[in-house]
This record gives sequence, structure tokens and C-alpha cells, in this order.
Amino acid sequence: MPPSGRHDNGSLPPPSIPPSLPAVRLRAAPRTSAGARPALSPPLPSAERGLGAHPRRARAAVAAMRRGERRGPGGALGKAALEEQPDGPGPRRSTESEVYDDGTNTFFWRAHTLTVLFILTCALGYVTLLEETPQDTAYNTKRGIVASILVFLCFGVTQAKDGPFSRPHPAYWRFWLCVSVVYELFLIFILFQTVQDGRQFMKYIDPNLGVPLPERDYGGNCLIYDPGNETDPFHNIWDKLDGFVPAHFFGWYLKTLMIRDWWMCMIISVMFEFLEYSLEHQLPNFSECWWDHWIMDVILCNGLGIYCGMKTLSWLSLKTYKWQGLWNIPTYKGKMKRIVFQFTPYSWVKFEWKPASSLRRWLAVCGIIFVFLLAELNTFYLKFVLWMPPEHYLVLLRLVFFVNVGGVAMREIYDFMDDPKFHKKLGQQAWLVAAITATEFLIVVKYDPYTLTLSLPFYITQCWILGIILVLTWTAWRFFIRDITLRYKEIRRQKQEHKYEKDKCLSNGDGHSSILDEQNGNKLRERKL
Repeated sequence: MPPSGRHDNGSLPPPSIPPSLPAVRLRAAPRTSAGARPALSPPLPSAERGLGAHPRRARAAVAAMRRGERRGPGGALGKAALEEQPDGPGPRRSTESEVYDDGTNTFFWRAHTLTVLFILTCALGYVTLLEETPQDTAYNTKRGIVASILVFLCFGVTQAKDGPFSRPHPAYWRFWLCVSVVYELFLIFILFQTVQDGRQFMKYIDPNLGVPLPERDYGGNCLIYDPGNETDPFHNIWDKLDGFVPAHFFGWYLKTLMIRDWWMCMIISVMFEFLEYSLEHQLPNFSECWWDHWIMDVILCNGLGIYCGMKTLSWLSLKTYKWQGLWNIPTYKGKMKRIVFQFTPYSWVKFEWKPASSLRRWLAVCGIIFVFLLAELNTFYLKFVLWMPPEHYLVLLRLVFFVNVGGVAMREIYDFMDDPKFHKKLGQQAWLVAAITATEFLIVVKYDPYTLTLSLPFYITQCWILGIILVLTWTAWRFFIRDITLRYKEIRRQKQEHKYEKDKCLSNGDGHSSILDEQNGNKLRERKL
């Protein structure tokens, strides 16, 4: 450790903030829309430092004073309001990590609303006054739409409400929130077009689109070892090792970081393979070999991605979250670590879904799994109805979009489900993700209803009916029948205890007991209440 007492990465040990006081845990609360970070309060006077003899009192007093100073005269929260509480300070949950921050306020965190407005005005002025407008209607239309979107993004990045995440910068997550709005509006526009016009409209984005494309069939010869091919008997395996294999791995690694639960990830992974089995009569590329479904997808790609994701979650939950300004770090090694850690979470919350604890949480978890599976299916069906090849950049951009907005949406859903008294409404990003998923499905329904209405094979229908009956039966038993049975047993036990006490008092010959008096008094108080 350097002579200054700081670690190489710039973190300060808890007893050193300041040396005369116990460590102060900064509660994560919302940042201002511009992302400003006011510095922490100055050292306390000597009379207040005297509370150091009582650590609990000192910690409470220092936290209260600093919360008041962060709010300021207008009541607005500042830097310490970062990731953990989007709507204000509150009691820390047991699954939340503690955060230590020196509150350094740098240019990186300050508001730049006027700067962005000035640059935007200069750019529009240049186009208006110095650039000659081309006489091409199609070109001007495209450029006008792009300019309108950019102006909206500039407004949203500087003025939109912050979400639960703050690293690498709140403006980054505000940008994706605005992109969500733009994408939803684009989907609404496509939804209101005719099927032919909607497909031909994609030519304005890429002239190569708007042409029917054949789907690739992943089934066919499913022999792992093909003795008929003397040149390469394992050619079936090599044919399946395309670019989607690493995409599956990294996709499930990131999904695990979003969901933060091994069981939910495995259920979604296995359920999607069952959906591919069930819908291969609708989309040809769902037809895969059995070993492609269960060995390459579930075990190797998905399973390995989930395993690596759980290991990353374990590291993030054990990591110490201590932050210090870059210019306050004395060593170059510490500065480099600080720059790298800027791209890690500011704090951490461990998700404990507990689906069997209550009917509300059970329905919420089932809804999350349903939306996840629907979003996965939309990826394939949108390509099919809008005639986009799987390797097209728009397909990749959609996946990148969901990777960035999915984590925020899952955090907002968990907060809304886990603490409904504090988070009284669903988060803005979660609301948009749900709306986007529903709109994509409606586009699929409108553009190709024939494919969706192809009847399922009889044995597939039987399997799904059996699965739904089992889920409904377990739900009724767990949250209704079981509760009624337990309540009946508890009432019966209380009656037997009361009868036993009464018989015991009568056997003594007095017919009176202090226990009975106490029970009668409790009944009277309950009636009054």
C-alpha cells in the first residue's frame, strides 16, 4: 500500500474516511438527469467528531448530515444517488452491497446540457445557411428522418430520467432508453402498413432487402459419424459449427448477467428447445438434429455460457465497491485499474426471485419467462415475415439493442416485484421492452397469419396440454389448497389446546384458571380491534 494509505486501484479502506470516524456507507440514490455528482461534505467539527466513541451514533449522524447536504436547498439528490435506489434513499436490502465513494466531482460527471444544445444548434445552422439542399426527394426524406431521430436522442441523453444503472455513465443508459422509444415508434409504423408496403419499406433501409429468402434447414442427415463420407465422417458436426455457436454462448452469458438466477436461465434454455421442437413445422430452420438441440445448444453453448455467467455473478457479489476520483489516485497502476473498473457496476444487488414464496412472485416469474421466450421467438419470426437474412446487420443490431436494454429492464422488474411499497410503478425501460416485444409479435401475426395458424401435431398438442395442466395443478395446490389445509390444521390445533386447558381446569375442581382469563382477555381485545 502506498504511504498515503490508498490502494493501487484508488480505493479507500473503510476506517480511513475520515480517520477519526467509522466508515460511512453511501446509499445509492438517483442521479440528477444531467448526471451531476456533487462532492461530499467537508470534515465534521471537533465537537461532532467526538461521536466517534459511539460508532453507531456517529455513523447515523454523519449519514444524515451528508444526505441533507447532498439534497441541498432545492431537495435534489446528487452523486451518491447512483445505482441502487432510482427514486430516493431507503433502507438497504440484505441483497445489496455497500458502497464507499469519496464523491469526487469531475468534468466527466457534470451536466453538459448547454454544450449539447450549442453544438446541435450550430449543426442545424450550418445545414440551413451554408449547405445547399439537394433536389432529391428520397434523399432529403431519409436525411430529415435521421436528423429528427438524432435531435430526439440529444434531448433524451441530456434530459431523460435516469434508470437504476450508472456505469459507465448514466447518459449511456439514457441513450438506450431513447433508442427504445425510436424502435417502438418504428415498429408501430411497420404495423400500420400493408404487408407488401411494409416489406418494400425495408428497401429504404437496405436496397438488398424486400426479397423472399429461403430458410436454411438444420435437420436432414443427423448422423454424428457418417461412414458413407470417407473424406470427413464428422462433416455433419463441422457443418453446424457456424457463427451462431459463439453467438449462443455469449448470448446466454449476458442473459445470465441479466436474470442472475441459474434455475430461471436453465428453464428458459430448455423451454426454448421444446418450442423449437413444437414449431419446426412452421419455420424450417427450427428443424435441428437431436444432438444439435441438447448437446450443442443446451449443454455446450447455453450451459457453458450460464456457468461462466454465474461465476461472474459470484465475483460481482463478493467484490468490494470502493470508489475514488481518478486524479486522487497516486499511482499509474491505480489509475489504470480505476479506468477499467469504470465499466463495472457501481454497486451490486443479488436477485432472489423466490417464485414459490407467494402467488404474486410466482406469476411475475412466469410472466418474465414467457416474455423472454416470446422475444426469442420474435427474432426468428421477424426475419421470416420481413425477409431479412439471418446474417443481416439489422438482426445483429436488434440483438445488441436487447442486450443493453434487457439488463435495465430486469433490474426494474425485480425492484418493482421485490419492493412494491418503494417502487410503486414499473420502470420505464421495462415498460418499453414489454411494449416492443408485444408489438413485434403483432407484426408477425399481421404479416403472416397463415404460418402462425398451422395446427400443431397431435402429440405436440398433448404434451403442451399435459404441461399446462401440471403447472396449473401445482399452482392451485401450492397457493390455495396447501394454505387452506395448513390454516385448518392450525385452527384445529388451537381448539385442541383450548379444550385441553379447559379440561385441566375442571379436573382441579375450581373451574377457574388464569390461563382461561388470559385467553378471554385476548378475545375481548381482538373484538375491540
